[in-house]
Amino acid sequence: MKPLKIALVTTYPPSKGSLNEYAYHLVQQMKHKDEIGEIVILSDQIGQDESFKEENGRIQVRFRETWKFNSLFNLWNILKAIRQEKPDIVLYNLQFLTFGDKKIQATLGLFAPFLTRLMGVVSVALLHNITETVDLESAGITKNPLLKKFYALTGTILTRIILGANLVAVTIPKYVKILEDKYKADNVALIPHGSFELPAMPDFDTVNKTKKVMTFGKFGTYKLVEPMIEAVEIVRQRTDLEIEAVIAGTDSPNRKGYLDGVKEQYSHVKGLRFTGYVEEEDVPVIFGESDVCVFPYSSTTGSSGVLHQAGSYGKAAILPNIGDLKALVEEEGYNGAFFKPGDVEDLADAIEELLTNDDKRNTIARQNYSAAAGLPMSDIVDWYLIHFTILTQRKRNRKSMGQKLREVGTAVSFSPRKALRRAS
Repeated sequence: MKPLKIALVTTYPPSKGSLNEYAYHLVQQMKHKDEIGEIVILSDQIGQDESFKEENGRIQVRFRETWKFNSLFNLWNILKAIRQEKPDIVLYNLQFLTFGDKKIQATLGLFAPFLTRLMGVVSVALLHNITETVDLESAGITKNPLLKKFYALTGTILTRIILGANLVAVTIPKYVKILEDKYKADNVALIPHGSFELPAMPDFDTVNKTKKVMTFGKFGTYKLVEPMIEAVEIVRQRTDLEIEAVIAGTDSPNRKGYLDGVKEQYSHVKGLRFTGYVEEEDVPVIFGESDVCVFPYSSTTGSSGVLHQAGSYGKAAILPNIGDLKALVEEEGYNGAFFKPGDVEDLADAIEELLTNDDKRNTIARQNYSAAAGLPMSDIVDWYLIHFTILTQRKRNRKSMGQKLREVGTAVSFSPRKALRRAS
């Protein structure tokens, strides 16, 4: 079979947009697969020249700056690029606010997978979250009860539109069940999130004099760092441990200025470090230096890329006992010390337990590393390729069948005339 040309609609480093890390690691594995002949990334505008090519793979990766966050023209520009590129598959790396945090702009962009299919191009949407499992209040979207109902209805409509793609992939089994039961969808596939990369097994027995408690992500909505800072202060008071609290990441798009406010509020706290945005090449350093990775979440909006990263680098996790994150932990074999969301004392107990118990911390770290090793991104790409092959083969079969039907129709239409000529 001819190698596939893949178009990937996504944010991509150096863009700092949501899901850029997932796209980066997905492409790093895709470009080594024999089944793929070309990858063109239809990226958000990142100031990168269109002629830029990413090397170090079996194939080159080409970029086209195609869309811009909160632009009204994203849908048009994406479909125009697809028409020009003529890919075999278009893969959309999506969450509901991928194309904007303004209602119209965000909504218009989500029509792209369905319209791509109508153009006759195989369309696959990787949907990282679904509205049925998102706490709109804790996610910073709205507290108003009427608006919650409106957003739920809007989310249902948008989900049906996204399901207009040839295939919708989700990362959690629970999502498959919801989409099949509520929407009667028959084009949903489970493709696990996977681990971004798997470095060499770390030395789990290393004991650092200064313990580093790290959290990583985009903060300010359902990811709040104040509980972690206060919990670390409690542990300091209880023990003689030297602890550094590391806040790695940036504000959530819905809470700009949040971390600056936290810095000011806790300026008196010693051993508190804010890294700002972490470039891809610095991620191994941030995780490698930490002793534990804390997830100070009040809710979740899907699978956690940070949990998979923590596993890849062999780190013990301190996790809230909630929703999708708990399901992911159980289903994919991860583990951690659990705490009640919003309970600072309980979070302090979990941090203290792992910092003072080297054996337990190392046991959890080893288990998380093993879980990450069980689902590397290279395997996840193979899952995608299985679906890509099936979808493109179906398209070819439909074309072949259509051609045969046209031939049969032509023969039938000419048969009476031939009969008349013979009769005459």
